[in-house]
Amino acid sequence: MLQAIQEMDGAALLWVQSMRWDVLNPLVALYTTLGNAGVMWIVLSLIMLCSPKTRKAGVLSLASMLLGLLCTNVILKHLVARPRPWLDVAGLTVLVNVSDPNSFPSGHTCAAFAAGMIWLRTLPWKWGRVAAVVLAVCMGLSRLYVGVHYPSDVLAGALVGAFCAWAVWSTYQRMERSKKR
Repeated sequence: MLQAIQEMDGAALLWVQSMRWDVLNPLVALYTTLGNAGVMWIVLSLIMLCSPKTRKAGVLSLASMLLGLLCTNVILKHLVARPRPWLDVAGLTVLVNVSDPNSFPSGHTCAAFAAGMIWLRTLPWKWGRVAAVVLAVCMGLSRLYVGVHYPSDVLAGALVGAFCAWAVWSTYQRMERSKKR
C-alpha cells in the first residue's frame, strides 16, 4: 500500500514538473523561499498586530503557526522520516535547496494553512480572506513545483495547518464565551 502511494506521488510530482515554464521558475522559487521558517506568514501576522482591526488575526495566526510547527517539524517529520522526493524519484529536478532531510508533512504548507485559515475567519475584508486562502494554496503548489515535496506531503501539511487553525479558533471562542459568563 505505501509503495503504491509512493509511486503515485512520484508520478504526480513528475507531472507537475512537466508543466513548468522557465519564466515562472525564479518567481515560484522566490515565493516558496519566502515561506522558509514561516517568515512570510510571521511577518504578515506581526504587521497585523499593529492595527486594532487585524490584531486578533495576527495573534491567533501566530498561535496557530506555533502549534503547526510543533506538530510538523517537532513531531511528525521525525516520526515519519520520509526522505525528500529527489532521493527516490528518477528525473526530478529541484529548484531550491532544502536542509531538512524529512519530507512529510510539508512545514511550509502547514504554516501557510495555519495562518490562512485563521485569516479566513478573522480578517475584516473579503479580499483579505480570499487572498489568505489563495496564498496558502499557492504555497502548497509551490512546494510541488520546486520539487521538494510529494503531493501527499503537501496535502498532509494543509490538513495539519487547517486543524491547528481550527484548534486555536475553537480555543479562542471558548475563552471568549467563558469571559462573558
